[in-house]
Amino acid sequence: MRSSEFETVGRDWSSPKRKGEPGVEDCPIERRDGQNLGPIRGTNLGTSRTNPYDPKNNRSKIALQNIERLGLDFIVAIGGEDTLGVAYKLSLEGVKVVGIPKTIDKDLSGTDYTLGFETAMNVITEEIDRLRTTAGSHRRIFVVETMGRHAGWLALEGGESSGAYIILIPEYDFEVGKINELVSEGRRKGTRYDIIVVSEGAKPKGISEISKDDVLDSFGHKTLGGIGEFLAREISQATKIETRSIALSHLQRGGSPCAYDRRMGRYFGIAAVDLIAGGQFGKMVSFRSGKITAVPLQEAISKLNLVDVRTQYDTERYNGRRTILGTV
Repeated sequence: MRSSEFETVGRDWSSPKRKGEPGVEDCPIERRDGQNLGPIRGTNLGTSRTNPYDPKNNRSKIALQNIERLGLDFIVAIGGEDTLGVAYKLSLEGVKVVGIPKTIDKDLSGTDYTLGFETAMNVITEEIDRLRTTAGSHRRIFVVETMGRHAGWLALEGGESSGAYIILIPEYDFEVGKINELVSEGRRKGTRYDIIVVSEGAKPKGISEISKDDVLDSFGHKTLGGIGEFLAREISQATKIETRSIALSHLQRGGSPCAYDRRMGRYFGIAAVDLIAGGQFGKMVSFRSGKITAVPLQEAISKLNLVDVRTQYDTERYNGRRTILGTV
């Protein structure tokens, strides 16, 4: 049994002032608060897209000074590839850091699960279920755009869960002509409507990702979006079948967390405190082979966890795998 007690305060990288000063949105977390955190939706602690190590505006020295000035003994970094990348760099500077994987993209290596993924999948499934009413009554095709810059897990597993006819992911470039053929084939066989799920990072062969603009954030990323609208237009023009698109966008990031995410959040939080109590810094808590464990932050961010097209995707039908125990 652990007897240590810690004062816990939540803040993002961009909060430079002392605790309690005007303009600082600290989020003190008391023991009693844990009773009410289960149904809290979204990022309750606050968040920012600030990169202290932005090569165009490197403020890492200021961040390090503030960590010392604020008297922060340890940092628990909760986030995905970008957040934990910053955490790793801070650990190299001597900051005592542990990480918790939280990204709906589920694209971190070193762990089989990242917080938020299952809840986001539930949102995708529920929204597509709602779309079926209109799609069926009007005999339409709906193209549903999900998040997923590099990894197609949301589109793939969300599409499988909702019974999508076609699923398009960033790991495999698609041919618009082939999609039109699949859609036309379905209509010839008597289907009333079709649901197509596409990751925001998916793209046709020979074309780069579609983005809302060319502005880069401090991590060097463009804001992706528009592939669903592009695809709906192409299908409608080629097949003459009424096709609409909808981007789920930030709907996937909100809503009350599902039971699985609530449990995993609890387990990951306990494991993070275990790492601190044991002096095991520079690590990220992890879920591997059904067990909670920990891996070095460097391993967690060394590469992305992507869909294995060979074993988990059907490149002929643009959908999930059609065999599990055997071979095609």
